[in-house]
Amino acid sequence: MKKDIQIPIITGIEMAVVFEYNDIYKTDDWNVYIINQKDIHVEMVVIVSKGFSKKKQTSIMRKKIDVLSANSFAKVEWMQPELFKLTNQFQVTFFANNTLYDKTFTFKKNTIRENDLKLIPEINKRGILAK
Repeated sequence: MKKDIQIPIITGIEMAVVFEYNDIYKTDDWNVYIINQKDIHVEMVVIVSKGFSKKKQTSIMRKKIDVLSANSFAKVEWMQPELFKLTNQFQVTFFANNTLYDKTFTFKKNTIRENDLKLIPEINKRGILAK
């Protein structure tokens, strides 16, 4: 029975932490984005995020996006720099073409740093993509 279950591989969906200027508060902020590089929209996107280490764990955050259009992106949440000391995971679940997809994106501890920022073309801002 298990051999008959097909788990689809996710391609074209990325998570990024972006360093950007906040015009309202006049600060440089770190924000998490989801990027849809697919030529189709995805629906019922649910993102569950948490940070953890051997000794600490953050609260679990949930975000729902009804529709993420083709070749677009959406801001998910603001991220405090104190969380960079933790491993941060984002579990993403969504429907595309009536198929359910699920993938966990991970930013390992101490891997979110200004020195490692690269241009993310879809957003046209500098950031770091999850593994």
